[in-house]
Amino acid sequence: MFDEVKKSIQWGQETLTLETGKVARQADGSVIATLGETSVMANVTFAKEPKPGQDFFPLTVHYQEKYYAAGKVPGGFFKREARPTEKETLTARLIDRPCRPLFVPGFKHEVLVMCTVLSHDLVNDPDIVAMIAASAALTISGVPFMGPIGAARVGFVDGNYVLNPEVQDMDQLRNNPEQRLDLVVAGTKDAVMMVESEAYELTEDEMLGAVKFGHEAMQPVIDLIISLAESAAKEPFNFQSPDYSALYGRVKALGEADMRAAYAIKDKSDRQDAVAAAKDKVKAGLGEEDLANSNLGSALKKLESGILRGDIINGGARIDGRDTRTVRPIDCEVGFLPRTHGSALFTRGETQGLVVTTLGTGDDEQIIDALHGNFRSNFLLHYNFPPYSVGEVGRVGSPGRREIGHGKLAWRALQAVLPAATDFPYTIRVVSEITESNGSSSMASVCGGSLSMMDAGVPLKAPVAGVAMGLILEEDGKYAVLTDILGDEDHLGDMDFKVAGTAEGITSLQMDIKVAGITPEIMQQALAQARDGRMHILAEMGKALSEGRHEFSAHAPRIETMTIPTDKIREVIGSGGKVIREIVEVSGAKVDINDDGVIKIASANADSIKKAYDMIYSIVAEPEEGQVYTGKVVKLVDFGAFVNFFGKRDGLVHVSQIANKRLGHPSELLQEGQEVKVKLLGFDDRGKVRLGMKMVDQETGEEITERKEETAE
Repeated sequence: MFDEVKKSIQWGQETLTLETGKVARQADGSVIATLGETSVMANVTFAKEPKPGQDFFPLTVHYQEKYYAAGKVPGGFFKREARPTEKETLTARLIDRPCRPLFVPGFKHEVLVMCTVLSHDLVNDPDIVAMIAASAALTISGVPFMGPIGAARVGFVDGNYVLNPEVQDMDQLRNNPEQRLDLVVAGTKDAVMMVESEAYELTEDEMLGAVKFGHEAMQPVIDLIISLAESAAKEPFNFQSPDYSALYGRVKALGEADMRAAYAIKDKSDRQDAVAAAKDKVKAGLGEEDLANSNLGSALKKLESGILRGDIINGGARIDGRDTRTVRPIDCEVGFLPRTHGSALFTRGETQGLVVTTLGTGDDEQIIDALHGNFRSNFLLHYNFPPYSVGEVGRVGSPGRREIGHGKLAWRALQAVLPAATDFPYTIRVVSEITESNGSSSMASVCGGSLSMMDAGVPLKAPVAGVAMGLILEEDGKYAVLTDILGDEDHLGDMDFKVAGTAEGITSLQMDIKVAGITPEIMQQALAQARDGRMHILAEMGKALSEGRHEFSAHAPRIETMTIPTDKIREVIGSGGKVIREIVEVSGAKVDINDDGVIKIASANADSIKKAYDMIYSIVAEPEEGQVYTGKVVKLVDFGAFVNFFGKRDGLVHVSQIANKRLGHPSELLQEGQEVKVKLLGFDDRGKVRLGMKMVDQETGEEITERKEETAE
């Protein structure tokens, strides 16, 4: 019934298994990959005909985490998986980015890749398994895919690289000082195609070493996929790359002069208008058959690419007149908005980000429901890319994959320098509004985010800057590495290489490569050139602000922390939350208590914080023998007075301890509700509190004996 094929290898500490032929047999390619006890099913289908007139490659990748995989029921009201989580979106991008360039040029059939997490052992992250499963499914499907690719995760501990560290080792790296790197690398047998990383000030050599380590470690996986394909691959789909050389010749003859003149214009808007006019002129000179040719868009792009790339490779200036190493002019402004907690306007050439920081309390932390368990995040970074930033009209909706990906890259770059939550007990939300864009708005978000947080008074370990690098690589081996690329250079180039970090080292690296043949030497040059660019940008940022402000905005909350014994938490909260509600109502401060006994008290008013602090302290602290306290008489009896003197604590002032004379009844000097000063004399055999009044000056609270001794001296 089943034509099942299964292949396995020992990979690192676990067994990696690929199997096909038993499940989802109507898909063009279906593979279940298992690492340890984490299993992901990847299914590939593709259209056998392209849509008429379609001039782009419609690849769609979905990655889905099913809660049953970890034995969990989804949260919320609906109790089923709904829209993609951030992790699902980012993993779909991880799969898409290295696979997309490996489809045969000119293939424009619709392709769907669906990866479903079936089992999660809470040890092996399913994202790497999904990348491997997708690669294997594409390889056996018959689609014209020039893979396979492999993938690996790399950690860095005590100077040593670690292959596929466990989920818990990668979880919230900021709280794990031993682990300094979370890097995902994907590539073919001969070339690295994609890198995504979160790092803690690693050097350029350490990052390059991690990429090489990961690429070498994935080679057995690539061999395993090839072995599976030799036994289970379908017949290759009959597809030949279209020959549009004749069409390209006509397009070049009609438009080369105008296109070259357009790319000599430095201003982006004027250049785009000139490029559009050149294309219109080409189309006006073509016949109906050429206009109907689905390869017309490719021919026009080839013309643009040839002009832009050729000029740079031959030593000419870039579109905007710069050489390959120069960063565009930078302008930084902090305190841009009057009512926000922190803000910065970062402008680099025609790319601009308005970045705003808001400080919140523990109530503002984001609760993340993940397969490996729920956790809280006190650092949020949201990136918005509205159509007006590129001078366009368009639909505005919820964040797309691009916005989520760019925001996560900036988040990774910045979170490495955040203070520990115990030192800075705030929730930090950074929002990057991209107001102009012409190349690397994600790196502008990093620079603006760093300045914005410092403007808000966040004590960063060091400022962070980022720069985007590009590459033009010709078939004859000539190449040029470009610092601070423009949008056109990204679109028509061969590499998008984003590096962010401090003056000490790299905190985030993202690399997407569109062609094979990127050597370690090219990557090394790109990293070195990126460091020079980063240092220049950090110097420009330092002119605006070089460290966190020492004063918060008047509109930001103040937070104090205190730690209480865990057995006292119940007393502070009270039955049904009665006590803590009273503290909040009386003081006017927000109070947040965690399970470890750490209490955060927040308010814009310092007096409110002190009042809440004192109320909590009176509940959890123990009164000290010999100390003088202010109390209130709550009950008079024949033998003395009961005084409430320490929060909810009462003690007895015996009638003999009220005054330095004999009293028939305490009511001769005291009445209920009266405020008095008392000294804690000690505790009786049953633990009852003994208080005294006669040795304390009722006006000043000083002990009378001490005052007399001082006067005598």
